Amino acid sequence: MSALRIATALAAIVIGLSACSSTGGKPQTSGGGMTAGQADTPRFTVAMVTHGPPGDTFWDLVRKGAETAAAKDNIELKYSSELQGPDQANLVQNAVDSKVDAIAVTLARPEALTGAVQRAVAAGIPVVALNAGIDAWKAAGAKAYFGQDEKISGIAAGKRLAADGAKKVVCVIQDQGNIALESRCAGVAEGYGGRMQTLNVNGTDMPSVQSTITAKLQQDPSIDYVVALGAPIAITATEAVATAGSGAKVATFDTNAALVDAIKGGKVQWAIDQQPFLQGYLAVDALWLYLNNGNVIGGGQPTLTGPAFIDRSNVDAIADYAKRGTR
Repeated sequence: MSALRIATALAAIVIGLSACSSTGGKPQTSGGGMTAGQADTPRFTVAMVTHGPPGDTFWDLVRKGAETAAAKDNIELKYSSELQGPDQANLVQNAVDSKVDAIAVTLARPEALTGAVQRAVAAGIPVVALNAGIDAWKAAGAKAYFGQDEKISGIAAGKRLAADGAKKVVCVIQDQGNIALESRCAGVAEGYGGRMQTLNVNGTDMPSVQSTITAKLQQDPSIDYVVALGAPIAITATEAVATAGSGAKVATFDTNAALVDAIKGGKVQWAIDQQPFLQGYLAVDALWLYLNNGNVIGGGQPTLTGPAFIDRSNVDAIADYAKRGTR
């Protein structure tokens, strides 16, 4: 990782901590939630357009982070999502046509999104990218990027698998063609250096995910590690392992409250956390800073929000935040 990327990652941590402090606008209430004052700045409208499927707990966290920043910053947030690239591009164009003040967008399929983002920029609408598109955001014309480097996080996961003594790994991709997920598995293969296969599943159909993973484990009993690329897929993978009568262990990227409990209970070995709440929060907060003061975060480099490992050695420190719904 370059020195600049390390620096921006540290900056993200500092910003994230200040955003949750009593002076940063988000003190904890006695019930463990968050409340906020509101910035005394002009009211702006920001569109956030993601590729997150409805009901996905990861994207619930991204949205919650964005809504928390919007409430603090006196911003009207218009959140929308479509899984397929052309449909997501249409949402970006709709935001342009409705003359929003700024746009935050994920670039999981940059070939479908770049044109729409460039049209937004040409219309004078500032754009930042988050979560996906770390190699595409500059070409699209976005001012900043908030997320993790998927290849780097994949390599870290692969090295962890090697250290764990994994013999044969299957990496489960729940959205075929998503460059972020493809990069994760490629990084896992590079960092691991052992026998690994990828398995494509339909992440919007959990019974199908379970049956596909179960069949794979029954077909190849030598698989001893399943790597999921999302918390709901990981939970389903643990059920598939049990159904298949397999001894395979499960590890994953990304977390939610159920996944934290699964780590505590030993059903999932570890997870890589990219802090989705922070991604949503920083994207909206960065646009507020730009609209009100012309600030641009990152110095032309991505602001990294991960990766960080969560396992049984440190999961208790995350559990309270997970119960609150922010990790």
